[in-house]
Amino acid sequence: DPMGLGMGDEEGTMLLLGTCLLYCARVTVPICAVALSSYFDWDKKQFGVVLSSFFWGYCLTQIVGGHISDQIGGEKVLLLSASAWGFLTVLTPLLTHITSAHLVFMTSSRFLMGLLQGVYFPSLASLLSQRVRESERAFTYSTVGTGSQFGTLLIGGAGSLLLDWYGWESVFYFSGLLTLLWVYCTCKYLLSEKGESSCIPGAGSAPEDLGTDSSPLFLQILGLSVPKQTKVPWKQLFRKAPIWAVIIAQLSTASTFFTLLSWLPTFFKETFPDSKGWVFNVVPWLVAIPTSLFSGFLSDHLISQGYRTITIRKFMQVIGSGVSSIFALCLGQTSSFCKAIVFASASVGLQTFNHSGISVNVQDLAPSCAGLLFGVANTGGALLGVICVYLAGYLIETTGSWISVFNLVAAVNSIGLCTFLLFGEAQRVDTDSVYVDL
Repeated sequence: DPMGLGMGDEEGTMLLLGTCLLYCARVTVPICAVALSSYFDWDKKQFGVVLSSFFWGYCLTQIVGGHISDQIGGEKVLLLSASAWGFLTVLTPLLTHITSAHLVFMTSSRFLMGLLQGVYFPSLASLLSQRVRESERAFTYSTVGTGSQFGTLLIGGAGSLLLDWYGWESVFYFSGLLTLLWVYCTCKYLLSEKGESSCIPGAGSAPEDLGTDSSPLFLQILGLSVPKQTKVPWKQLFRKAPIWAVIIAQLSTASTFFTLLSWLPTFFKETFPDSKGWVFNVVPWLVAIPTSLFSGFLSDHLISQGYRTITIRKFMQVIGSGVSSIFALCLGQTSSFCKAIVFASASVGLQTFNHSGISVNVQDLAPSCAGLLFGVANTGGALLGVICVYLAGYLIETTGSWISVFNLVAAVNSIGLCTFLLFGEAQRVDTDSVYVDL
């Protein structure tokens, strides 16, 4: 099959769409930032609380989500959480009209949203590590991960227009209803046809056959068939420097990505008040799609050329953390709108090289518990994200300048990059008698 996925193309496409809608729902609030702030009369610090509350929730369910997915299969976890966050997004604007404590309500709704979305990527990592060959992992992960740019793009374009035409509520209805539609289609078409899904040798552990019987999805989820428990060699894993290196690198890149994602719309709106929302909410993410795919392709290509896996992972990381930070710094210094768009695009675009660096490195190191480790790393990333996103709001409010925000981004990125360059490895470290590669 053309995508070279061990899973069918339909599945790959559905996962890409799922990631896309995940970001649609996530980015609704940053896109509506200025509108919401004026509607509810919030300042930067208060809005920083709303923006960062998402990540409090997000970091709580990562590890649990990864662990459950490793046990019962990622797709079940994906669909349950998606249906819940879809409903929540649709209900948000309706409920704001009922309550009077808007700040509390929006903060808690974002927190809940974070809880629900936190399970998504760990379960995706778990699903992919069980179904995709090592040589194709970077490309598959980049492809499915591209959904994040697609989603930000979709909501950046459609959302900015809806916002101008119909007000901020419409943006929430749009992304929520689309998510529910996606869940319905995935359940109906993919899970019912997937009797013959097979597992790939050398891809980690065999998942249970999913959806073979025709009983409804929810019954299958409730009557969980849990495969035999596998011992995760914790102490052994966390004594290994490469594991820590990848976790710290993941921490720094995740948190800086979240900071940019949350504050860029406001930055452009304030620095260039006359500019059009759909331009600056769309262009950087439009650039990120080809760069993400290209990084995955380049990475897999170089490895097949015989370069050492770890050399390539580190090279990707230098571009993803180092070069993108330089552009972020330029962004704070420029006063022309065109240059700002170029710098923002370069910074966001190059960050996608992380998909082929550390994101895949977790699966190199420990395929047997990739979902769980990814969860640990992302939890830290979200926690640091809370701090960075709030700190960014605080810095703008106190210094009155955006330069401090971009300095923060660059500093955090550099720490992660240096750690990974010093200690990163790509050999398996979780070798456990249960998981002998076939």
